[in-house]
Amino acid sequence: MKIKAMTYAMALIAGLLSGLPAWSQAYPAKPVRIVVPYQAGQGTDVAARLFAEQLTKAMGQQFIVDNKPGAGGNIGTADAARSAPDGYTLLMGTVATQTMNEFLYSSVGYDSDKDFAPIILVGMLPMVISANPSLPASTIPELVAAAKAQPDKLNIALPSTTARIVFELLKARTGAPLFGVPYKGSATAMTEVMGGQVQLTIDTATASRGHVASGKLKALAITTLKSSELLPGVKSVAEQGFPGFEVTAWNAIYAPRGTPKAIVDQLNAELAKILAQPETRQRLMQLGFEPAGGSPEALAAYEKQERAKWGPLIKAAGLKGD
Repeated sequence: MKIKAMTYAMALIAGLLSGLPAWSQAYPAKPVRIVVPYQAGQGTDVAARLFAEQLTKAMGQQFIVDNKPGAGGNIGTADAARSAPDGYTLLMGTVATQTMNEFLYSSVGYDSDKDFAPIILVGMLPMVISANPSLPASTIPELVAAAKAQPDKLNIALPSTTARIVFELLKARTGAPLFGVPYKGSATAMTEVMGGQVQLTIDTATASRGHVASGKLKALAITTLKSSELLPGVKSVAEQGFPGFEVTAWNAIYAPRGTPKAIVDQLNAELAKILAQPETRQRLMQLGFEPAGGSPEALAAYEKQERAKWGPLIKAAGLKGD
C-alpha cells in the first residue's frame, strides 16, 4: 500500500510539473525570435543582429532575427504584439514604431503603450542627410539653394518613418522644395541613391557610415544638435544655420505585454552586461550606434516623453503615413 501511495504521489507531482508554463523552466529553453520590423541591412536590423549574437553567447540559446518589414514598421511590430508573452518573441522597437506611427497612421494594428513590456533602451542612432557624390551641393545651405533653383527636381529617398520626419522638418525649416520618395527599407534606397536614380537619402548613421567612408555617398549633415564623433568633419543641420534642428532615432528591446517580470529583468540584466563590454561599445560606435542602457522603467518613461514630443508636432504638420 505504501509503494502504491508513493507511486501515486510521484505521478501526481509529475503531472503538476508538466502543467507548469514553459517560462517556469530555466529561461531560455529554446530559441528566441527578435522581430525586426524593417528590411535587412537597415540600422535597426544591423543592431539587432549584433545583440542577437551576443545574447546567444551569453544565454546558451539561439536568438534569431526575424525581419518583417512593411507599413513603416507596423507589420512586424503588430506581429510581435500578437505573439505569446512567454519571452520567446522580442521586438527591436524604434522611435517610429513606439512613439510616432500611432500619430501618422489611422490604424497601426497595435497599441505601443499597452501591448509591450519595455526591456531596455539599447542605443541612439543619429540620422544623416547624404547624397550621390555627383550632386554639386555639399552642405545644407547649398542643397537649399539647389532645390530652390529647381523646385521639386531633387528627390530624397525616405526608407523609414524617422527619415520622413527629418524630411518634413527640413522642408519646413529651410523652405527647400524637395521631393520625398518613400522606400520600404535602406537597402533598396541606398542602392538607388548610389546608382544615381535618386539624388539624396536620409537614413541612420548606422546605414550610412560605410557608404560615406567608401566614397559612394557624400554626407551633407547629421541631425544631432552638434557634430558627432560618429561622422567626423560632418556638421549638424543646426550648425549650418538652422539652430534647434534635432531628430535622433533610437532602438529599444521590448517583449509582448504580460511577459513574466522575471524574464524581462533577466533580459535587461544580460543586455546591460553586453552594453557595458568595451568591445561591444566599440563595435556599436563603429556601426554608427551610440550605446544606451537603463532599466525597463527608465525606457517606459523615455518612451512617454518621446510620444509627448512627436505627437503634437506630427499632428500640427498634418503628416500622414497612409
